[in-house]
Formats: sequence, C-alpha cells, structure tokens
Amino acid sequence: MGLTMNEKQSVTKQLALDYKRATKKNKGRILDSLVRLAEYNRSYAARVLRHRVTANVLARGTVAGVRITVVEDERTKRQKKPRHRPRKYGKDVLVPLQKIWLICDGICGKRLGPYLTEIIPALERLGELTIDAAVRRKLMAISPATIDRLLAPMRRRYQLKARSHTKPGTLLKQQIPIRTFSDWDEARPGFIEIDLVSHEGGDPRGDFAYTLDATDICTGWTETEAVRNRAQVWVFAGIEKVKARFPFKIRGIDSDNGGEFINSHLFNYCVEKKITFTRSRPYRKNDNCFVEQKNYSIVRRAVGYHRYDTAEELELLNQLYSVLRLYTNFFQPVMKLVEKTRTGSKVTKRYDKARTPHRRVLESRFTAKRTKGALKQEYAALNPVTLYREINRLQDRLEACIHSKHEAAQQNERSVNLEYIST
Repeated sequence: MGLTMNEKQSVTKQLALDYKRATKKNKGRILDSLVRLAEYNRSYAARVLRHRVTANVLARGTVAGVRITVVEDERTKRQKKPRHRPRKYGKDVLVPLQKIWLICDGICGKRLGPYLTEIIPALERLGELTIDAAVRRKLMAISPATIDRLLAPMRRRYQLKARSHTKPGTLLKQQIPIRTFSDWDEARPGFIEIDLVSHEGGDPRGDFAYTLDATDICTGWTETEAVRNRAQVWVFAGIEKVKARFPFKIRGIDSDNGGEFINSHLFNYCVEKKITFTRSRPYRKNDNCFVEQKNYSIVRRAVGYHRYDTAEELELLNQLYSVLRLYTNFFQPVMKLVEKTRTGSKVTKRYDKARTPHRRVLESRFTAKRTKGALKQEYAALNPVTLYREINRLQDRLEACIHSKHEAAQQNERSVNLEYIST
C-alpha cells in the first residue's frame, strides 16, 4: 500500500533542502528516491522538490493574543542573477550578412546557410565583398536559425493572390497520360513540369501576355519565356525555346489540363521527339507542385501582378527572363524534400542540403562531361551582383511602362468625360 498524502508531504519536505544543495548527480538520486517512495511522475516530483517551501523561523511572538511566526522563504532568499553572454555575432557580422542576403534575393536561412561556403568566395573573387578572416570564419560557421534571427528586422512578408486562367482541354484526354518511350525518373535530369502564368493585372478582357514556366524535377533548373497570349502556336513556340536552353536533353513533359497544352500539335511533337507526355489530374495543383512553386518564387516575385499587353512589355519580359535564368539557376540554392513521415496527425519532413540547380546538374552522373565543362566556364564568367543590378534595372523599366500606360489611360478617360460633358 502506498504512502498517504501527509506522509508524501513529509518525505518531500525532508528531501527538498537536500535536493537544493546537492550536485547534479546527487539530485538524480534524490529524485529517484522520491519517485519510488511517493509514486510520483518524475517530472512532477522534480517540480515539487524545486518549489517546496523550506521555511527558516526568524521570530516567534504573540500579538493581541494571537500567536505569530515569521518565516523566511528559501525560494526568495536567493534570487538568480541573469546570465549575460557576450554577443558572438555583432555588427561586424550582420552588415556583410545583410549584403549577402540582399544579393541572394532574401532567401531563408535554411537555403542561405549551406550556400555561404560557395557564395562568399565567389563574391570575394569578384571584388564585391571584403571581410577580414575572423568575420569570414563566423559567417562560415553561422547556423540557419541564427541567420533568420539576425535578419528578422529586414524581412518584409507579403502575400498576393491572383485568379487562374486554366481552361480544360478535352482533346486527347484519353491518350494523355502516355508512357510510350520511358518511365518518369525523378532522379535523372530531363523530366520537366510546365505551366502558364497569366499577366492580366485583374482585367481578363482581351489579349495579354503569359509566362511559360518550365522546371526540371531532379535539379530544379527553371526556364521562363513570355508569350503573346495563350494560343497554341505561341505556347508551342515558347516550349521549343525553353527546351533549347536546358543544359540537358528533355525526356518528359508534364502539364496541367489546359487546352494550350492538351492539343494534337504538342502531342504529335512529343511522339516524334520520343518525349514522354503526361498531364496532371484536374484541380490537383500538388500534381505540378515543382513548377507551381516557381510560378511565385521566380515569376511573381520578379514581375508582380501587373497587366502586360503591349509588344514593348513582352520584349522587356523576355529580356528580364534572359538575365533571371542565370541568376536563379547559378546563384539561388534550393532544397528538395527527401522524406516525409506521418505519425498520427504529425507530419515530419526532411530536406536535403540546399544547393543551386547548377551545382545539382554538375553532381548528376547523367550529365555529360562536355556539358559540365561548359557550365563551369559559364559560371566562372558570371557575377551575381551584376546580374542582380541588371534585373533591378529591367524591373524599373517595366514599372515605367506600367505607369506611363496608366497615365495615358487616365488622360484618355478624362478627355472622353470632358467631351461627353460638353455635348
């Protein structure tokens, strides 16, 4: 039979003072004794011993016939002094870290941390970063969590929404998906997902530009091309252009159910070129999760949600994408999900080390040596800071086009109103 409540309290009172004075090893033994005697949960027993009031009698007396005992509480007798650790990462580390973070387009700490060992030597070689040896060692050893904590004041989160313009294409749905020449192999470069991103600016009337987005599943290599509208002829021309820019052979194409992709022209082309052509399930965006992610992280972040419907804007979009492809594929590290475990309602995800698409192509055993050599030469000639500045310049030109177009529309509207009033 276990101890009564009074006996448990008596035992706890006797052990509390010894527990507070004991070493860490002896505290464990005292805790084991209390758990065994009182049958407490170990965590609860430790809490009881920590917070048990051990009173020292300071004075006794009688006031107005009432007996009074004055005690001292051991919990408040010794107040803990706050520990002050010296700051390891000061302003000398924060300033270059902020510069690198801006050059890398504000990526998260989990992507930036592993990439620092590659980007810091590159920036130093190009003369864009000058730091001493001590700061360099700290930056090389900094953790992703510390990066996020130091850069938290600089982060500005925003989220915008847009409407989808995907319309189902009924033609050939019974023949796609097809797997006539090869199975999908996500461990091998060359199997890509494609999608269209609309630039209607909230007004779906008339013609406006679209961005064709193509992402390789294995390496994350992404190519983009602006097309005049969603007509099959322009979309197919865009597919041929982005296909030629990939550093490896395209072996498979996966699209959504839009009529711009599900058509006989693209179907026959894939059959002729021996490219596996598949489609996703309707209303299941996760089927195209790789390219859907790039629709925001690359396209929307670069050009926003404005309406682009002129020839000048279309040309500027493609000029921007010609620079952006170098910046994202050579200097933007990405992580890939390697394992997802579900335990009850809890889902645990594990990602691989963040690496750039360029680095993943070089590490693939399926990449030809000639291709690797060409990519290394191209990488050595690139400067991420120069690319970033050129991207900003082209973005400013796009913004200027938008503003001038809006001003012209407003001026035209005022003229129409004046004319109507005068009549």
